[in-house]
Amino acid sequence: MRNIVLLSFLLLVTNAALSQTQLYMPRTIAQAYENQTRSLSGAPGSKYWQNTGNYDIQVSFDPATNEITGTETIVYTNNSPGNLYALNFKLFPNLYQKGNIRNMPVAPEDITNGMTIRNIRVNDTLKTENPARIAGTNYFLSIPELGAGKSVKVSLTFAYTLNKGSHIRTGMVDETSAFIAYFFPRIAVYDDINGWDANSYRGQTEFYNDFCNFKVAITVPGTFQVWATGDLVNASEVYTEPIVARIRKAETEDDIIYIIDSTDLKSGNITRRQPKNTWKFEAQNVSDFAFAVSDHYLWRSTSLEVDPATKRRTRVDAVFNPKHADYFEVIDFARKTVDNMTNYFPKWPYPYSHETVFDGLDQMEYPMMVNDNPVANRADGIELTVHEIFHTMFPFYMGTNETLYAWMDEGWASMGEWLITPRIDSSLVDNYGIGAYSASAGTYLDLPIITPSTQLTESPYINNSYGKPALGYFYIKDLLGDDLFLKALHLYISRWNGKHPQPYDFFNSMNEGAGRNLNWFWKNWFFDDGYPDLAIGKVTQKGKTGTVEVIAKGHKMVPVVAQVQFANNTSITIHKAVDCWEKGNKTITLTFPAPQKITKVVLGNNRTADIDFSNNQYTAK
Repeated sequence: MRNIVLLSFLLLVTNAALSQTQLYMPRTIAQAYENQTRSLSGAPGSKYWQNTGNYDIQVSFDPATNEITGTETIVYTNNSPGNLYALNFKLFPNLYQKGNIRNMPVAPEDITNGMTIRNIRVNDTLKTENPARIAGTNYFLSIPELGAGKSVKVSLTFAYTLNKGSHIRTGMVDETSAFIAYFFPRIAVYDDINGWDANSYRGQTEFYNDFCNFKVAITVPGTFQVWATGDLVNASEVYTEPIVARIRKAETEDDIIYIIDSTDLKSGNITRRQPKNTWKFEAQNVSDFAFAVSDHYLWRSTSLEVDPATKRRTRVDAVFNPKHADYFEVIDFARKTVDNMTNYFPKWPYPYSHETVFDGLDQMEYPMMVNDNPVANRADGIELTVHEIFHTMFPFYMGTNETLYAWMDEGWASMGEWLITPRIDSSLVDNYGIGAYSASAGTYLDLPIITPSTQLTESPYINNSYGKPALGYFYIKDLLGDDLFLKALHLYISRWNGKHPQPYDFFNSMNEGAGRNLNWFWKNWFFDDGYPDLAIGKVTQKGKTGTVEVIAKGHKMVPVVAQVQFANNTSITIHKAVDCWEKGNKTITLTFPAPQKITKVVLGNNRTADIDFSNNQYTAK
C-alpha cells in the first residue's frame, strides 16, 4: 500500500506540477511532499514544522590561556509530529580534537582534547555522562520521551581551549584579540526530510542550524570589549558614558563616526575598569551566535534606514586593528553594501539591527557579524566585504542547509558580489568564480551542482558552491529581466525566511513567481553533467543583412552575447537569453542589420562560461 501511495503521488506530481519530475528527486524529499510538509507550489506545506530552542548561556574567555568555559540552559521544543528519545548536540570545537577526521589542515600545536561537557541535567535530573556517545562533532544525549509539541530543559557546563592558529573560521587573531564562533554545545537540526542532522563537521562544509532565541552573558577581563550577534542590553554597565552616547548617536544618524578612536585607546577610558566585565547580548529568531573580543581595536560606526515603512535602522560597524590601513575604508564598503542589499539587490529590507565587520583572520559570515581578514588592495576589500555581508540573507535569513547545499547560499553571495561591487566602485568588474569554473568544467572534478556538498572534495566544492550556481542564478535573471526575477525571488524569500528551504522549494517558488516552467533550465544547469562551449559557425552577409551561426558544442545552456564589428569601426551587440536553447536545439542563427562590411565577430562577455574561447571569434579575410 505504501508503494502504491507513493507511486500515485509521483504521478500526481507529473501531471500537476509543471512537469516537475524532470528534476531528479530523492525519495526522502518526495516523502516530504507526500507528508504535506512541503508543497508543489514551492511554499511550505500545510503540515510544515520546525523545531526551536531558547538558549541561556554564560561564557567566560581568558585571553591569557585561551580557555573558554561556560554553562548553558536550553529549553528545546519538539514541533515534529513524532516523539523524540534523544537529542543530537553539535560540538563544533571538536574539529580540533585529537584523532578526529578533518578535511582542513590543523597545526599540531592547535590539536586539543576537544570540548568537555559536565553536569548534564535533563528536566533538572542529573544524567550520567557517557563520553562514548560523542562521535566527532556529534553527541547523542538520551532523554525521556519528548512528545509532539512538548519541551525539554537541558542544562550543562562546557569547556575547551580556543585555537591560536589553524584558523578555520574561529580562533585567536593576536595575543589580545579573538573571533569566537561555534563555542557552545547546540542541538542539531531535526527536520522533515533527514531527521537529525548527523553530518560531522570536518572543516570544509559549513552549517545548518535551527532558528532560536539567545541570551548570552560573556565575561572577559575589564580592559576588553566584546562585539556579538544580537543587541547589547547592558551597555551602561560595561562602557563609560561617552562611549554609550556615541553608540546611541551611531544608531540614529547617517554620518560615519568613531565610537572608539586612537585617543580613546591611549586614554583607556572605554570600559568600566573592573577586573572583569560581563557583556549581555540578546538575539531572537537567529540561527547562530558568535562574538569577538579585543583590547586595542578602533571602532567606526554609522546607521541607515532599511525599512521606510517602519523607519527601522541598521547600525553598521567596522572594528579593526589600527595597523591595518585597508580597514579604515571598510565602514564605507559595509554601509554601501547594506544600502544596496536593501534598495537594489535583493531589494529587501535588511533584516537585523546591526552588522559588525570584525578584523579577523578568515573570511566568514555569522548572524550580524563578519570575520574578515585584512587584504592587499581596495578591490579585494570591497569584494570581500560585499560577499560576507550578503550572506545575511542566505543562509541566515533564509535558513538554508549549508552542509548539504552550499550553493544555496554561496552562489547568492557570489552573485550579490558581482552586482554590488561595481555600484561601490564603478571601475571594478567582479567575475569571482567564473574563470575557475570554465577551467574545470567537463573534467572529472566537475560534478552536478545538486551533488550534496558533503560528497565533494575541495575543487568541486568551490566550483559547485560559488561561481557555477551564481551563473545559473544570473542567467535566469538575464532571462526574466530584473522586475520579474525580483518578483520570483521575493516570493521565495517571503515564503521561506525564518524556515528551512530545500532545493526544490527554491526551484518551485521561482517557477511560480515567474509564472513560467523553468525546469528545463534547472535540470540542465543544476542536475545534469556537461560543460558550456559555444562556437561561431558560418558568418554571412547579403546586402545589408548579416547572419551568424552559433553552435552549442557543449551541453550546458548559456546566453548568447555576440559583438559584431564593421569596417567603419562601429559595432553592435546581439543578445539572446538562455531560453534560445530551451527546445534542445544545438544551433541558432543571429540575423541583424549590417550596413557595413562585417570584419569581426566575438562571442561571450565577462559573464559567459566557456571551456574553449578559441572558437568564439571570427575575423574576415
